[in-house]
Parts: sequence; structure tokens; C-alpha cells
Amino acid sequence: MDEYRRIADRVEAAVRDGRLRPGDRLPPQRVFARRHGIANSTAIRVYGELARRGLVVGEVGRGTFVRAAPPLPGPALAEATGAAPVDLQLNYPAAEGQSELMARALAALARPDVLAEAVSRPAAAGGTPEAREAAAAVLARPGWAPDPDGVLFAGNGRQAIAAALSALVPPGGRLGVEALTYPLVKAVAERLGIRLVPLALDAEGVRPDALEAAHRAAPLAAVYLQPTLHNPLSTTTGEARRAELAELLRRLDLTAVEDTTWAFLVPDAPAPLAAHAPERVLLVDSLSKRLAPGLTVGYLVVPARFRTVAADALRSGAWTAGGLALAAATRWTGDGTVAEAVAAKRTDTGARHALLLRRLAGHALRTSPHAYYCWWELPSPWRAETFTAAAAARAGVAVTPGSAFAVGRGTAPDAIRLGLASPPHAVLDEALTRLAAVAAEEP
Repeated sequence: MDEYRRIADRVEAAVRDGRLRPGDRLPPQRVFARRHGIANSTAIRVYGELARRGLVVGEVGRGTFVRAAPPLPGPALAEATGAAPVDLQLNYPAAEGQSELMARALAALARPDVLAEAVSRPAAAGGTPEAREAAAAVLARPGWAPDPDGVLFAGNGRQAIAAALSALVPPGGRLGVEALTYPLVKAVAERLGIRLVPLALDAEGVRPDALEAAHRAAPLAAVYLQPTLHNPLSTTTGEARRAELAELLRRLDLTAVEDTTWAFLVPDAPAPLAAHAPERVLLVDSLSKRLAPGLTVGYLVVPARFRTVAADALRSGAWTAGGLALAAATRWTGDGTVAEAVAAKRTDTGARHALLLRRLAGHALRTSPHAYYCWWELPSPWRAETFTAAAAARAGVAVTPGSAFAVGRGTAPDAIRLGLASPPHAVLDEALTRLAAVAAEEP
């Protein structure tokens, strides 16, 4: 085993057994090298390996810190706080009565003749004509409706993203992403050998000048964007900026993957980037947030010139939708289940947003009344990793540090993301109250 990995193993053991605790600062790399009798270049590789394992995070001008440990088991957490742990990392919304709504379609699928058709063979990447028409109806919004022939199906939205990136970006290729992006994209890129290039953001999302500069520096294979309800910042790009980005994609001969997973929550959202540059954009979405993650499908709307390569990526990655899930999704669209659940969740976001503003009044929050998440820029002197550990230990609340979303070195902000969707309202209210109390304390 390489020397730097052996040393990284020893540091990891110190983290796991508590000799190094969340928030502890590691020595500067030169000091670390002297203490361990190794070259500075080896120390750099040790720190890089620790960051790759998710054990440490580097902060410009401050050093390298041990990241928050994984959440403690439930009983220990409950003993420490006197209350059950609350997970504000997961973010799966559930509307009241949703299970009863979904049961209608599942009851119909239970008929032997219907069930046999759904499970007798694997679903093709392109599904069935009926499924494509249903998907086009779900995804359509003012100013845009997808061509049903361009719809492909994945097992879920994450698999749709993976297939799109696999189809567009070769191993070693460069993918432009928002400087704060969906953590799954970081994981998928690592698995596929894709290099992520952070793009600077402003109040509307990716800055066109940042995208152009990154591409001019070294060509990008594609760009991944979340123009509506960006996760984690909740920003929505305006029509003019979307048109500007679409023109830039054409001028630079670039293709974009547009993630609209959360866009259904915004009734008056601008038309997607795919409406401005349909030949340049692969749009991904899913039913996971509209309905539930346990039985879902992912959607991939693909321009004609990319359909074959995208379908091949779905098949080769084993990312195609299951027949039963595809049949259920088609029925849920046709019988009004999806529309009812969407309407209920749009109302629910407003109620949760009101709880958030009440309990964290006066704090620096970036969110939207349509969003099921919030970006909280922590009060000084709190750092994100330290606060994450304190929230778990003192309040029994699991949150996500900003480093999980940051792309590139030295960009980890002192902020956390709160997922507001999963707990019942009363539990969320109590969790936010506990977090406010932790923020008022000293680190």
C-alpha cells in the first residue's frame, strides 16, 4: 500500500475512535510532514486522500478541519437531547392522503392480466407510447411541452442524471457545474471519471461570463444546471438570463443537462432552458418528489441527435425504469393522482416556509416560499462542520454542511442546508427551535 494511504488510514482511525473530533483543525501540511517524517508532497497527498474520503474539509485562509461525523445511533442521540433525532438531511415530501391516492392505481395494477403485462419483460428505455404521452403531460408547463418521442425513462431522477452525464461527458472530460451543486452530481462525476469545473453564481444562477470563461480556458464537454429552485440556494433564473444562456450554448457549441426535479413546486416558473434551446438541452426530472421515492420513474427529455447515445447509456448502466413502476406512473398521471399531490405539496411548502421564518427570524436565510429547503449562512463564529456536529450532539438534528454542495477546493462556505420536507410540521417546528438555540450558543 502507498505510504500516503497508510498515513491517511491512521488519521481516519483517530477520527473514528474520537481522538480527532469534528471541528478539530489539522496542522498545516508542512508541520504534518515534519511530524510524520515525510515529504511535503506526501503530506499533500495525505490531505487530499482524507478529503476524498469525506473526513476533512479545507477552508481558504483557515486550514483543514475534521468534518462532522456521521449521525450517531438513535438511542444515544435521544439520551443526549431528551428527544428523538430529526433528520433534516433527507428531503422527501409527502402530502396528506398521498398513500390513499396512489393506492387507486396500484389496485388496478394488481389485476393478473395487467400485472402480467407490467412485469413480463424489462421496460425499454423509451417505455411505451402511452407512457411517453403521460410523461409529456406531467412535464409540460406554460411556454413548453416536450415531444413525447424524445422522452426516455430511468429508474429515478438520479439515474437519469447519471445517464445524461455518461452520454455527454467522456472519462476525463470537463463538466461545468454551479459552484454549489447537487451532491449527487459530485458523486456521479467521481464514479464516471468526470472532472467538475465550478461556475460562479449570482442572484439568478450561473453567470454567463463565468460559463464562457471556463469553456475558453479549456473546453467543457457539457454543463449541468438547475435553473428553477436551485438546490440548495432556491434561486430561479429569469427568462432573460435563460435566453442569454441558450444563445451562449449555441455560440460555444455546448450541451446542457437541465435538472428540473423541484420545478413542479413553482406554479409560475419560467419556461425551462430546454424551451429556449431544445436542440442543446437534455432535461431530467422524476416523480420522486411529486409522489414518493419508493416506486418512481425518472424522465430524460432528449434532443433527436442524442437519443441513441442516451438510450445506450441507460441500458448499459442498468438505469432503465422497471415495468411495474412505469405502468404505475402512467396510471398516476392519467387518474389525476400526480396533479392532486402536486397541488397539496405546493400548499405544504408555504406552511413549512412560515415555520422556518418564525423560528429562524433574524438569521441569514436563502430560500423561497416554494422550496422544501433552505440555505442558512451561519452566524459568526460558527463554522459549518462544527455547527453540524453540535446540531447532532446537542439538538438531535441532522443537517447538511455547505461543503457537501461546494465544488472545487477552498469554496466550502460557513452555511448549512436544511431539508424541510420530511418531518411532520410539529417535529420540524421543534427541530428549528432547537437549531436556533444552538446557533445562539458559543461553538
